[in-house]
Amino acid sequence: MTAFDALLVQSFGGPEGLDDVLPFLRNVTRGRGVPEARLADVAEHYRHFGGMSPINEQNRTLIAALSAEFAIHGIELPIYWGNRNWKPYVADAVRQMRDDGVRNALVFTTSATSSYSACRQYRDDLDSALRVAGAGAPTLVKLRHFYDHPGFIEAQADAVRTALASLPGGSGEQARLVFTAHSIPVTMNDASGPAADGRYAAQHRETARLVAEAVRGADAEFDLVWQSRSGPPEVPWLTPDINEHLRTLAADGVRAVVVTPSGFVSDHVEVRWDLDVEARDTASSVGLQYARAGTVGAHPAFVGAIRELVEEQLLHASPKTLSPLGISGFECPRGCCPAPARPAAAAL
Repeated sequence: MTAFDALLVQSFGGPEGLDDVLPFLRNVTRGRGVPEARLADVAEHYRHFGGMSPINEQNRTLIAALSAEFAIHGIELPIYWGNRNWKPYVADAVRQMRDDGVRNALVFTTSATSSYSACRQYRDDLDSALRVAGAGAPTLVKLRHFYDHPGFIEAQADAVRTALASLPGGSGEQARLVFTAHSIPVTMNDASGPAADGRYAAQHRETARLVAEAVRGADAEFDLVWQSRSGPPEVPWLTPDINEHLRTLAADGVRAVVVTPSGFVSDHVEVRWDLDVEARDTASSVGLQYARAGTVGAHPAFVGAIRELVEEQLLHASPKTLSPLGISGFECPRGCCPAPARPAAAAL
């Protein structure tokens, strides 16, 4: 049995000041031919929030909560943190782990599902970090996907209930439940696994279904839509877009919605811009009452879920899973979830 001696939290990263915004966006899109004009447009989203993405601070909060959770449950693992696209970089974290004498580390990635952008790119970055660290670098074992872990679902369900209660005049009882995740190219989704509509979309649909049922019972109605589409218009991405869907709901007579960013674990800029600015404006323009549920952040149930994912490896505890799709991400062969045939635009 492998003895693990550290946990690495691996995340996307985000700028923490105005001067960081364009360099960060260039990191995200490196090698993909995204025009500077497009980067400048997206940079305005960050400038709207003072150039500060909340994601790094939220990761610090999550790590602090996870450290406390480990202490309560007798897990003696130091926690390191590294990002794919901004400081602190994952390569720097792995070098520090090497220098600290870490030999075998678990990795928790803040992405719940399969796909090239949600999993394979993170694995590739871990491989690159090991090459940079060189001799003496620790082995890295990525924890499995958690799209249907009970703690992840419970944290989201709590957020949905809070959002429903915030709608005025009892309209929450009739509000439509709309769940969003980051759109990806259709070819990337199709390559993400054997599920009928690709494992990426199927897993996000299961998350939405499980949360809706936790809130409203079996056979609860819900919609899964997509946000943050990028790339040339001739490349098909997953649809419907959140804004298109809100217009359709209003035309069908729906009067209130709760939108849940179930494909994200923190309220970073994409969530805040796409849902708190653009989607909210769309809802207002078509007469929809609108509430946006929070992401799981450092909700105790989510923190507990991460600890249980660690215990699956440390103690060989039985995996907790709610979906008939089953567990994925324990072992991913190198050919799993390949990049699309044509370069996809960055997740902006």
